[in-house]
Amino acid sequence: MEDIARQAGVSRSTVSRVINNHPHVSDDVRKRVLETIQSTSFYPNLTARALASQRSSMLGLLLPRNVSSFFADPFFPRLTQGIAQACNQFNNTLGLFLITSAEDEEKIFPRVSRKGMLDGILVQSGQYGDQLIERLMGSEMPLVVIGRPFYKEDVSYIDVDNVNAAYTAVSHLIRLGRRRIATIAGAANSSVSIDRLEGYRLALNEKSLPVDPSLMVEGDFTEVSGYYAMRNLMPAKPDAVFVAADLMAIGAMRAAHEAGLSIPDDIAFIGFDDLPLAAYSTPPLTTVRQPIYQLGFNAVEILLEQIKNGILPARRVILNTELIIRSSCGTTHRKGLNI
Repeated sequence: MEDIARQAGVSRSTVSRVINNHPHVSDDVRKRVLETIQSTSFYPNLTARALASQRSSMLGLLLPRNVSSFFADPFFPRLTQGIAQACNQFNNTLGLFLITSAEDEEKIFPRVSRKGMLDGILVQSGQYGDQLIERLMGSEMPLVVIGRPFYKEDVSYIDVDNVNAAYTAVSHLIRLGRRRIATIAGAANSSVSIDRLEGYRLALNEKSLPVDPSLMVEGDFTEVSGYYAMRNLMPAKPDAVFVAADLMAIGAMRAAHEAGLSIPDDIAFIGFDDLPLAAYSTPPLTTVRQPIYQLGFNAVEILLEQIKNGILPARRVILNTELIIRSSCGTTHRKGLNI
């Protein structure tokens, strides 16, 4: 740093301010210092900086999913893209940890919770009985959960309003004249599934339509589970289906086509997520668009705020969704409804 300062004609402290992106440096001085750094191929020793600052500039993303599910579901790569872009923008490194079993958790937990390796942790969760969040809270590591956790009293999280989003989607089907509206929910131990199922019930109750158990089946957010869930719904003869995820909706529509049903004449479908495949299904899928990329990006911002200012009182950030209307529900023109 002294060599850089001498060659650039500035003080050592000015070089330090430039390296650490301090705002109180003139543009001309900053440019001169950066050009000198580049010409001398000087780079800070990241290990030494971490020891001095007690920060690693590394964030951990913990995904309690199996590896095949993570790469097969377009939701998670999009979420991770938002997280990674935020890490790039704010000069942090991202470490990814896939937890597929209790044994994985026991191996990974000591590493991610130990001071010095990570500055903070993001967890994509929301399953009942998930003790990982409680364990991480006990470690006093800065933590943000993506998705509403069951244990939410003292933990910061970011999510969308799944109850209201599902309510709006089912209400749209009712306005279109559908009366035997089924739902394919996600796994029963998931807060996402519980909230979207609650929105489904609220919409039916508001119009005094029966909540018929024969019209309610469970999937696991995969396409194949949507396919078999729809086959199980066939005897109940629904005229519309609200599906808790686009992947399941694609599988459900495939089952409907195989049964000789016309979409949307015989049966309408609405999904959830607005993954790219929704616009290219046959017919194009009406769906609830949630800002998946923004969920990831904003989660990093909340976590960095915790790291900078200490673990603050828990924050709950709820992002808006939008109903994207396509032809799978019987409306041929496309428009968006803010939720």
